[in-house]
Amino acid sequence: MKAILCKEYGSAENLVIEDVPSPEVKGRGVKVRVEAAGLNFPDTLIIQGKYQLQPPMPFSPGGELAGEVIEVGEKVTRFKPGDRVAALTGWGAFAEEVVAPESNLLPLPEGMPYEKAAGFMMVYGTSYYALKQRANIQPGETLLVLGASGGVGLAAIELGKAMGAKVIAAASTDEKLAVAKDAGADELINYSEESVKDAVKKLTKGKGIDVVYDPVGGDFTEQALRSMAWNGRHLIIGFAAGDIPKVPANLALLKG
Repeated sequence: MKAILCKEYGSAENLVIEDVPSPEVKGRGVKVRVEAAGLNFPDTLIIQGKYQLQPPMPFSPGGELAGEVIEVGEKVTRFKPGDRVAALTGWGAFAEEVVAPESNLLPLPEGMPYEKAAGFMMVYGTSYYALKQRANIQPGETLLVLGASGGVGLAAIELGKAMGAKVIAAASTDEKLAVAKDAGADELINYSEESVKDAVKKLTKGKGIDVVYDPVGGDFTEQALRSMAWNGRHLIIGFAAGDIPKVPANLALLKG
């Protein structure tokens, strides 16, 4: 079978396509013929050696996929050959066949295409966990989504609206904000033209934000933290801006 391989850390241009042996199936492993694979920000980090998990070289990147089960290990009980599934892999999805643990697979609803399923688990799983289990967002609260046109940002907008929040989307261009608006955002902030803090103060009439969804980092994290309402929750998702921020700790005290 063919696979995209990372043999040295660097940019995507360094990746190669080669023939590799089909992976062995045993125990609770499930072999899937890959029909589509998702591309996420961690995939760009792992090939540069900047991610928190580093597989041994050479490896295939790709943290999620969708496809058809073609073989199962002797201890597998939930899946059989022919089942349509999505899977979280961590890495390895950019190949024609992948073996994943049974616990990392979900059956696909009838009618859900592979291309949508391959981009579903990571962004919606991340956003649901953050908004529901960590922030416990409530109907009527205000949610600020930074980097709102990215994968997790769009998922956060949709889920925030479904959970009853008022959603303010922030991004760097009007084109990106138009995408966020289509996803359901109530208000928009172009943070290349105005500061997040000033815009939030105006949009919330000084009340501030109940929940910040922050996959960006950099200078925007402190701006958002300063915009927080009392008892607010700041969700640290990632650092797409490239810089891990160092924020004044007194802001957490002042915002409760």
